[in-house]
Amino acid sequence: MLNIIALVIASLFFLIGLVGTLFPIMPGPPLIWIGMLIYGLIVGFDVISPTFLAVQALLALTVMGVDYLFTAMGSRYFGGSKAAIWGAGGGLLVGLFFFPIGLLIGPFIGATAAELLFRRKTRDAVRSGIGASLGFLGALPIKLAIETGMIIWFIFRIF
Repeated sequence: MLNIIALVIASLFFLIGLVGTLFPIMPGPPLIWIGMLIYGLIVGFDVISPTFLAVQALLALTVMGVDYLFTAMGSRYFGGSKAAIWGAGGGLLVGLFFFPIGLLIGPFIGATAAELLFRRKTRDAVRSGIGASLGFLGALPIKLAIETGMIIWFIFRIF
């Protein structure tokens, strides 16, 4: 019975985490990982070892790194300078504190502001900001694939 309760709670965290990735209202990867941790705390760490949780934490961090990488690549592809790439990354980090809209407009504002600070034309700065936002959105399939893999691995591990 305890296993079922733990699995239901973990599954709720997984579901909220995946929704948080699709609609950036919650930090998806950490919630998925927390679901696994809660399962271990309730059932015990016989099935999911600390090593398993550590690797899952690395995968969650990888998902967040994909966000930054694609945001930077999008800005660069649309003509952004190194300043725009740093600005987009900074905007993404600041945007984390302003869910959900902050994650969507943070990279745009960061890249655009950085470009404007380095005296680029407004049109080029806005284009770089749009690229940062598109890069963030373009990372979505990869993030979902990694998170789905995390969940599938967890399910195989406990059954």
